Amino acid sequence: MLNLKILEKKVQKYIQTHVGDKIPELVLKGSPFNEIKNIDIIEQIESKSRCKSKLPTWYNTPSILYPNKLNIEQCSSERTAYYKSTLVSGENLIDITAGFGVDSFYFSKKIKNIISCEVDKKLSEISEHNFKTFNTKNIRNKALNGLNFLKKTETIFDWIYIDPSRRGPNKEKKILIKDCNPDVSKHLNLFFKLSQNILIKLSPMVDIQAVIKDIVNPKKIHIVAVKNEVKEILVVLKKGFSGETTIKAINLDSEQPNFEFKISNEKKLVLSYKPPEKYLYEPNLAVIKAGAFKILSRKFKIGKLGPNTHLYTSSKIKNKFPGKIYNIKKVIPYKKRNLNKIIRGTKANIKSRNFTKSVNEIKEQYKLIDGGDIYLFFTSTQLNRVVLVCSKI
Repeated sequence: MLNLKILEKKVQKYIQTHVGDKIPELVLKGSPFNEIKNIDIIEQIESKSRCKSKLPTWYNTPSILYPNKLNIEQCSSERTAYYKSTLVSGENLIDITAGFGVDSFYFSKKIKNIISCEVDKKLSEISEHNFKTFNTKNIRNKALNGLNFLKKTETIFDWIYIDPSRRGPNKEKKILIKDCNPDVSKHLNLFFKLSQNILIKLSPMVDIQAVIKDIVNPKKIHIVAVKNEVKEILVVLKKGFSGETTIKAINLDSEQPNFEFKISNEKKLVLSYKPPEKYLYEPNLAVIKAGAFKILSRKFKIGKLGPNTHLYTSSKIKNKFPGKIYNIKKVIPYKKRNLNKIIRGTKANIKSRNFTKSVNEIKEQYKLIDGGDIYLFFTSTQLNRVVLVCSKI
């Protein structure tokens, strides 16, 4: 049961004052309020601290209630929640695994009526309070199992959204679709009985080929990164869709363009490989996760360095590339003795791509110092191992 005394001004002021403080020190201090347990105040401080950049609307709004830090860790960021909202339209949507309600909140800006289901009663009450604080009036909260609700309802929805729990009974992380709760692959008939459109959020670690195999014939898979860190895999299903799945790689909060392709086009391409030329291209991690390797080379007319090296090169610059572009200053064959004389003690940004040593091993071996404007790519071409001395464009 929620202790609403947490919302009193003096308590809220205390929470805000101690956001970012060391939790062990706050634990030792104890609660300054007789009617509120210290564990409840600590939970608010710790969770609010985690929302500063992830959920700035929540963080900057007075009188918001927060769940435990694990719920904050598992919920979508505002940036990715907004992106999801651009994928849906219509009159009604049901979120059957709502959690802290971030996705439901952003869906409510695009869809007229939202049903937000969360089996954890306390978490559902927290979300309902926050929706009222935001003056959001088109979300109906239901503190129940969303899957069970679907089994009983006769309502037809424009969209069903599922973000399966990726935690086991001992809070261990789960990645495979079959290990998540619910296992969406087992309930597709139920979903399509009630909606033409399904949106599923999966772990960024999930294998894309496994998704296509386990969730038969997705219409589109979105690989969503934020500032070059893959955050979510979004699967769009359309009832009756019989075409080939489109893969879309997105790197939010960057100026890099999105990249779309079909896996069959990737598989059928045969490439010849090129040695380093004037420019080097490093795809963003959403593109890498998507598996767009050969097709990227063909699309931008840039040479791939080697079959397992996902770096590209050209003599003329190709703008609007979904990743970073570098100017190659020098190509050094990887010969340990000569290389030691050339780069030992250099200040540079080190990258290891399809190479036998990790970044840390390379730094240690050559006593390299992090930073500066120089980038050293330790990598492999089709013929040999090289070090590419580059500057970013």
